[in-house]
Amino acid sequence: MTQPNDIISRLNLSSGRLSKGHRKIAQFIEEQYDKAAFMTAARLGRLVSVSESTVVRFANALGYEGYPQMQKALQEIVHHRLTSSQRLAMSASVDASDLPDVVLRTDLNNIRATIDEIDREAFAAVVDAIASARTIYVLGLRSAAPLAQFLSHYLQFIFDDVRLFNGMGGDVFEAIARISPRDALVAISFPRYSSRTLESMGFARSRGGKVIGITDGPLSPLHEVSDLCLDARTDMVSFVDSLAAPLSLINALLVALGVRNAEKLTHNLRNMEQIWDTYRIYDAKQ
Repeated sequence: MTQPNDIISRLNLSSGRLSKGHRKIAQFIEEQYDKAAFMTAARLGRLVSVSESTVVRFANALGYEGYPQMQKALQEIVHHRLTSSQRLAMSASVDASDLPDVVLRTDLNNIRATIDEIDREAFAAVVDAIASARTIYVLGLRSAAPLAQFLSHYLQFIFDDVRLFNGMGGDVFEAIARISPRDALVAISFPRYSSRTLESMGFARSRGGKVIGITDGPLSPLHEVSDLCLDARTDMVSFVDSLAAPLSLINALLVALGVRNAEKLTHNLRNMEQIWDTYRIYDAKQ
């Protein structure tokens, strides 16, 4: 697995035996990795005055199967290192008329990558853990708060004791103070990762609770403090993250839990329909 700093380490280790053309590429990457991460091999070659094939051979020389693999390693660095303002500055170079296409295609690519990379055994284990929990705590702070709210909203149709904490009304440790080995905590966080979320996961784990993380990949620190973890890609060159794949993953979890608890869910929904009709929750014309 390529670590975020791995490509920089490879550059340092290889610097003494690189050709003149390769040294030009290495210098550009070390100084402007944030720009190199999203360049084609041809464009990178033009900027440093070498051929596209030289760029491809450079990636091979560093031990990558090809340029796309090296580019992915660079993008991991960008994803984990850059501040929001730096990411915004990178997106400013995209023509405004192209932004809808760029953003929507990025969301689509993130969903496709999540489908390809999802750990189906871990997914099944998460479904088991949530379904067997006495109390389900759902934690999502900052940009993850809407995802946590969405997840908890639908979990409440299936389970009797679902508790949401999204940073509103009290401290998170007070909210999960009574967590026990019979309970589960589902914590959601993406770059830049919430330190409070990580601390809360560690606390819940120390109390014996089943800790489930939903995050962006195996390099996420949530993996270190989770019993189970599911990954969804959030790559986006802007100050916002792409949350399309995480939301889709949460949808899949909810559907799986609904199917598993179909009889109870059907009963609960019938009761809710009566309440919605009585108190005109929804537009009667619909």
